[in-house]
Amino acid sequence: MGIEGLLERSAERWPDKTALVCGGERRSYASIDQQANRLARALIAAGVSRGDRVAICQANSIDAVAAIFAVLKAGAVFFTVHPGCRDDRIAQLLADSGAVAVIAPAGVPVAPAGVTVLTSGDAPGYPCTPPVRRHHDVDLAALVYTSGSTGTSKGVMLTHRNVLAAADAICEYLALTGDDVILSVLPLAFTYGLGQITTAFRAGATVVLERSSAYPRSILDTLMRERITGLPVVPTLATLLLQQGLGHGGFPHLRYITNAAAALSDVKVHQLRKALPHSKLYLMYGQTECQRASYLPPEDVDTRASSVGIAIPGTSVRIVDAEGNRLPPGRIGELVVSGPHVMSGYWNQPELTGRVLRPDDQTGGVVLHTGDLFRMDHDGFLYFVDRLDDIIKTRGEKVAPRAVEEVIARLPGVAEVSVYGVPDDLLGEAVAAAVTPAPGAGLTAAGIQRHCLRHLQPFMVPRHIDFRAALPVTPNGKVSRRALREGVRHGAAA
Repeated sequence: MGIEGLLERSAERWPDKTALVCGGERRSYASIDQQANRLARALIAAGVSRGDRVAICQANSIDAVAAIFAVLKAGAVFFTVHPGCRDDRIAQLLADSGAVAVIAPAGVPVAPAGVTVLTSGDAPGYPCTPPVRRHHDVDLAALVYTSGSTGTSKGVMLTHRNVLAAADAICEYLALTGDDVILSVLPLAFTYGLGQITTAFRAGATVVLERSSAYPRSILDTLMRERITGLPVVPTLATLLLQQGLGHGGFPHLRYITNAAAALSDVKVHQLRKALPHSKLYLMYGQTECQRASYLPPEDVDTRASSVGIAIPGTSVRIVDAEGNRLPPGRIGELVVSGPHVMSGYWNQPELTGRVLRPDDQTGGVVLHTGDLFRMDHDGFLYFVDRLDDIIKTRGEKVAPRAVEEVIARLPGVAEVSVYGVPDDLLGEAVAAAVTPAPGAGLTAAGIQRHCLRHLQPFMVPRHIDFRAALPVTPNGKVSRRALREGVRHGAAA
């Protein structure tokens, strides 16, 4: 079965059940499946063949979801681009992927000459029955372009088998059922957002799609109105919802919250637990390259709030040194991941693929070298330390930004914080911090530095502190340390 089978199977079992809600529109599984079938036939009629790449230039919407499944039914490979992207960014992705077609709303001129443009939405005049299957489960299904927060954006190649394996594992540990109603503001262009669709359609659940997190008050209203049972968040969204009174609404139907993309601070974890004590909180870790690698069982959150848990079902993880040797519990090293959900490589980048996907002597397959530093305790629980690329080298010492962030986050009045390194002629790199104060907080740079001196080694105390109304984020919700570094270089630090 390919990914499109998730929709087809649910449409067969629960044809009239609501699959998607967006902007006041409610659509059943059968309706979406028929729309995808018609659009798939339109793609085939336009010459799209097995393995061809098709861009979907569409914000979160029912049409975008139907287009994803239409591309898969046509045997092609999809990638999603937010229509708000700059024209040069869209052109870059179309060129890199070699896309032969674009699905976009009417009137959006996004494709160069020679690339077929189909209007998103239904394709009247084509049969609503599925076309003959045109691919195998080992075929490429999706290109997911990374946000480029640590460098150049890369096209992660995911096969049907990769995506289905991840969906199976996530459904298992979240215990998803057809009774769940999931509210997602996450972009479909990234695996965390796409995963809300694949897991919900596997379980026969309902997804309520929001186009963005710009209106947190509206999100709280939707939580209550739609009786939401599942809420995926990233740290910035968690902060916004807590500031809007997440704990005051009750939300008795909210069964679980998940967090991925970036780690929540211990302070945010405790705030969420206090606000919603009846809801299960799943702290998770993953990358685009493997979609998901670990989760912390909710019963362990109160005692292991700084952990991202254990390997997801069907996955193997270990911590290794620079030579690839397994490290014992307590030692810090690189996390490597193996399993059927690990990507097949980077599009058009075989050399980079070879650096992160390496032969595994233990299994005979390959392991993904994540580039992230972790440690594992004696019970097998994982603790994220930081990205190798983000480690700050100052005064001959190495500083993990997350360790400094955790200390600053404990200071009353800090809503969000990100720590990063900036060039310094004397130190090599200096520690810098960008801080978003909570409303009414009277924070000062000197006060933050004094707080850090009480809890950290002197070389870890930020020399630059930049107060911001909001931290810059990438399209998938991660704080962009690269944007913060560039701001300091251009004189933004105080």
